[in-house]
Amino acid sequence: MGLYSSKQPSNPVSQSESFISFTMKESSEHGETSKAPLSRGVSKGLSVLDLILRFIAIIGTLASAIAMGTTNETLPFFTQFIRFKAQYSDLPTLTFFVVANSIAMLALVTAGASAAAAIVYLAHKGNVRANWLAICQQFDSFCERISGSLIGSFGAMVVLILLILLSAIALARR
Repeated sequence: MGLYSSKQPSNPVSQSESFISFTMKESSEHGETSKAPLSRGVSKGLSVLDLILRFIAIIGTLASAIAMGTTNETLPFFTQFIRFKAQYSDLPTLTFFVVANSIAMLALVTAGASAAAAIVYLAHKGNVRANWLAICQQFDSFCERISGSLIGSFGAMVVLILLILLSAIALARR
């Protein structure tokens, strides 16, 4: 029986039932193909990539914590006996940054890096309204190290986000 046939179907219920079973079969087949398991090689490749990214994140956060934790600089003021000293432990935000990077959890790393970025910005630019002077003009080495530490931390943050996305993709495939 064609589309343009003049004959009416003898049983309209059976025709609608066959249409429903056809659409259900088609949708279940479509669902099966989208949830197909990854091939063994691709799965192993994702596992290796996940492991490499985890090592990069750990190295990045630990390097940032070590760089920030060992940063200090002393400058003489007028005489040898009067000196100004800058170190990370002078600012509680930078201490939090070291602790957060040592733990290496995305939320803590993000919070620590963001808070430290605000302090590093003040160290570079100062704030005239609050009467905070920019100290990076005097403490060059200190500011270079804390800025480099921030770059490492934000890089590790990106790697941790990639790890979360990889894990989400792996879970969605199951």
